[in-house]
Amino acid sequence: MALHCVFSCLFSLRFSSPYLYMFNPSQEDVRRFFCDVYAKHRQGLPMEALETIAAGWIDEHPEYHEDLADADAAVARVYDGSNGRENPFLHLSMHLSISEQCSIDQPRGIRQAVELLAARRGSLLHAHHEAMDCLGQMMWESQRAGRPPDGDGYVACVQRRATKD
Repeated sequence: MALHCVFSCLFSLRFSSPYLYMFNPSQEDVRRFFCDVYAKHRQGLPMEALETIAAGWIDEHPEYHEDLADADAAVARVYDGSNGRENPFLHLSMHLSISEQCSIDQPRGIRQAVELLAARRGSLLHAHHEAMDCLGQMMWESQRAGRPPDGDGYVACVQRRATKD
C-alpha cells in the first residue's frame, strides 16, 4: 500500500488541524517530516503540537531511530517488507493518525474504543498497535472496493478487540 495513498485516505477521516486537513504529502514529505521531528527532538528545539505528538511516538520506537537519523537516506530507502522490516514511516504515520482521530473523536467512538483497549492492555502503545490492525484492514478494504473508508467498521473492530481478552 503506497504511503501517499494511506496518508490521503487517513486524512479523509477529517482531522481537526487545518495543517493536516490541507496537507497532501508525498512519500518524501512524510519521511522528511518524521526525520525533522526526530532531529528537533534530539536537539531540544521547539516543536509544533503535531511534532510533539510525533516525537512521543518516535520515543516509543527506538528501533526506528537509525532510519530517522538521516533524512536523505530515508527518502531513498525502499521499505517493501522483503527484508522482514516494516516501514517505520507508515507505522509512525498510523500512530499519528490514531492520536489525531482520538483527539477529536473522529470517527465517532474511536476515542472511547482506544481508551478502553489501552486500559485492557495496560498500554496506549499496545492499544495503538491493535488499532493499527483495524485501521489497516479498513484502508485495504476501502482501496480494494474503491469506496470511502468505513469509519464505523473501524471503530467496531477496535471495540471488539477492547472487549476480548
